[in-house]
Amino acid sequence: MDVEFADGTLQRLEAEAEFSAGHGAEVVRGFRKVMRFIRAAKDERDFLAMRGLRFEELKGRRSHQHSFRINDQWRLVAQIEKREGRKVVRIIEIVDYHH
Repeated sequence: MDVEFADGTLQRLEAEAEFSAGHGAEVVRGFRKVMRFIRAAKDERDFLAMRGLRFEELKGRRSHQHSFRINDQWRLVAQIEKREGRKVVRIIEIVDYHH
């Protein structure tokens, strides 16, 4: 799927090996692993098939967004948008679900 970033920091986090954006090594590794899955996916069915991603639709004011599990504590929030017949995953943020 096509990917775009709401924040240049997250784009750097994916692309630059030495950049951590202030996150620990485990979160950075998990983020990059999730990004590889997102880039390789043909559509959302691939996300659902990878149960370890815990791909889920968010609720309330975030009902237009989805989350992917990075680890037990951290999630990657994204929006899936349809544009000109193609789907784009817009990476929004990394959030701590324990706060």
